[in-house]
Amino acid sequence: MNTIGNLWIYILSLLKKRQVYGYELQKVIFKNFGFTPGKITSYRVLYRLEKDGFVKSKTIKMKRVYGITKKGEKELREAKGFYKNLIKIIK
Repeated sequence: MNTIGNLWIYILSLLKKRQVYGYELQKVIFKNFGFTPGKITSYRVLYRLEKDGFVKSKTIKMKRVYGITKKGEKELREAKGFYKNLIKIIK
C-alpha cells in the first residue's frame, strides 16, 4: 500500500537523480526500490505529476524523457519532512 499509493514520491526521487524515459521507469523503480509498479499505473502517475507541474518532459531523438522541476523538488522535500515527522511520532 505504501509503495503504490505513494508512487509519486519514488518517481520524484528518481528524477531528482537523473532524467528518465517513461518506458524505463518500471525497471529503474525495481532496481532502486525493489518493487515493480504496473506500467499503466506508472504512466498515469507520471502524467499527473507533469500536469501538476512537478515534472517536465521533452523529446530527445523521438523519445520522451522526464525530469523534475523546482516545484517537484519542493514537493519531494515536503514529503520527506512529513515521513521524518511520522517516524518520530510512531517510534
